[in-house]
Amino acid sequence: MITLNDFLYSSFEKKCDVVTLDSHFVIGRKLGDCKVYLYHTGEFFIEVYYSILYKKVLMINAFNDSLSLEPYLEAVSLGDLNL
Repeated sequence: MITLNDFLYSSFEKKCDVVTLDSHFVIGRKLGDCKVYLYHTGEFFIEVYYSILYKKVLMINAFNDSLSLEPYLEAVSLGDLNL
């Protein structure tokens, strides 16, 4: 398994491989003209910024802090858990 630090310094192609092969899709959100897809590797989160207009990935970001998850909180509901 790749570490967050190694991922951050990896090539774009390697980052795409990690997203495709070693992570799980969590949720997506819209940000302006982009879609942002959140993935989890088991160790850290990965955001893939995709341009709808240009039909390509613009950026891949990775993090492991809870503050960076805040943009996704609106779409998450704990109601289905019957807590």
